[in-house]
Amino acid sequence: MNYKDIDGRKSAFIFELDDVLYPEKDYLFQVYYLFANLLEYTELVDAKQTTDIMVNTYTALGKDAVFNQVAEVFPIAEKYRDKFENLLITAKLPLKLLLYQNILTLMQEIVVDRKKLFIVTNGHISQQINKIKQTEWHGLEKYLACYFAEETALKPEPDVLHLLMQDHNLERRDIVMIENSEIDRMCAEAVGIDHINIDKFL
Repeated sequence: MNYKDIDGRKSAFIFELDDVLYPEKDYLFQVYYLFANLLEYTELVDAKQTTDIMVNTYTALGKDAVFNQVAEVFPIAEKYRDKFENLLITAKLPLKLLLYQNILTLMQEIVVDRKKLFIVTNGHISQQINKIKQTEWHGLEKYLACYFAEETALKPEPDVLHLLMQDHNLERRDIVMIENSEIDRMCAEAVGIDHINIDKFL
């Protein structure tokens, strides 16, 4: 699917951030690398081994299991839990985050067609701002308006979409959400706006 396949009457496009605009693991794996190097520097724990444990745990069990697995293998890591949690929010990444190529093309076509781009994200506000600042936008950043659901009510509650529609004088029929989760689908349906799964573009 691409831009020309979307109803031409749509004038506003809403995207989540993680795993819609870019792969969330591209952020997390760089945080894991930074944390592993911190542990190596302070406690002489092998950074490559720590990184491998973190990446493998993420792949097998998900991000919420990662730190506990490291602390199980290297109990000394436990005293750095706060530093890890802070790093997740504030990390200065070695490499910029790159948009999915098809999504970059889609967003560029939306902008050329003089339509509106929005990010509406459920994540921790400071963390999501940190990600946004470290994304390679190719000039799109000046066309983006960002809404953080945490400031109203987390999706699937529709409050953030109602606020966006009010701020920009939009009707339900004007909007399409590009989503990747049941939470986003429920949110879109609660408001009565169309939604398209990210997989159709990738």
